Amino acid sequence: MTSPLPAHDSGQSARLAAAERTRIIADLTDTHATTLESLLAVLRSSSTSDTAARQTATDLAASAMVALRAVSDLDRSLTEEPVARAFERLRDDLRPLVRFGDLDVQFIEPPVNGRALPGEVAQEARAIVRGAVLALVEQSGVAKVRVQWDCDGSNLLIRIRDDGPGDLNPEVPSVRQLADRVVSLSGELDVQATPGWGSEMSVSLPLDPPKASVVTEVAWGLSPRERDVLELVASGARNKSIAATLLISENTVKFHVANLLRKVGATTRAELASLAR
Repeated sequence: MTSPLPAHDSGQSARLAAAERTRIIADLTDTHATTLESLLAVLRSSSTSDTAARQTATDLAASAMVALRAVSDLDRSLTEEPVARAFERLRDDLRPLVRFGDLDVQFIEPPVNGRALPGEVAQEARAIVRGAVLALVEQSGVAKVRVQWDCDGSNLLIRIRDDGPGDLNPEVPSVRQLADRVVSLSGELDVQATPGWGSEMSVSLPLDPPKASVVTEVAWGLSPRERDVLELVASGARNKSIAATLLISENTVKFHVANLLRKVGATTRAELASLAR
C-alpha cells in the first residue's frame, strides 16, 4: 500500500510542478523566438543560395519540431498525477468524515501501474467521489461505504457503494448535480439500487479530452488556430491555460473565443463546448 503524502508535501510538489511548467514555457518561448529569428536571417541572407537557404531552414524547423515534442511530453508528465497518488489524496479528503463521523469508508486501491491521470481529471474525480459519498450518507441507515477506482486505459472507472436501504435514484437532487458534473466532463454516471442491500454509483471519466468533429469544423469555416482553441475549450480549459498551451496571449484567446461563438452560433462558453463535443 502506498504511504499517504503529508499535506505540506503534496502542496510543495504542486508548487514545484507549477514552477517547472512556468520555466519550461519561458524556455520554449525563448527557443522558438530564436528559431524564428534564425529562419528569417537565413531567408534574408544575400550570401546564401536559394538551395542552401531552403536546406538550412528545413534543418532548423525540423530541430525545432523535435524540441517542441520533447517539451510537450515533459509538460504532460508535469500536469499528470499517478493514479495511486491521486487516490491517496482522495483518502486524505475523506479522512475527516471517517475520523469524526460514524461512517466506515473502505478504499479499494487502484493498480499502482495504472495510467497517470490528467491533473484536471484527478481533481474532478476527487470532487465527484466526495459528492457521491455525501449523497449516499444522506440516506438513513448508511454505516459503510466502499470506494473503488480502476482504469481501463482510456477511462477512470469509479464505483461507490453503500450498505443503506437501497432506494437511491437518479432524481435525487444531489445525484442530479453529480450527473450534470459528470456529463460536463463527457463522462457517464449510473445509479443502481437494490432494496435492503444498498445503492451503488458507477462513474466513467474519459482521460483524454474529446475531439471536435472535423466535418463540423469544416462546416463552421474554422481556421487551424480556431480549431486548436475550440478543442481546448471543449476539454474545459480556461483562457489562461489555453494561452499557456498555445503560447499566445489571453487577449488573443478571448478574440478567438469570440469568433468561435459567432461562427458556431453559440451564446455562452458552455454551449460552445457542448457543441464542440
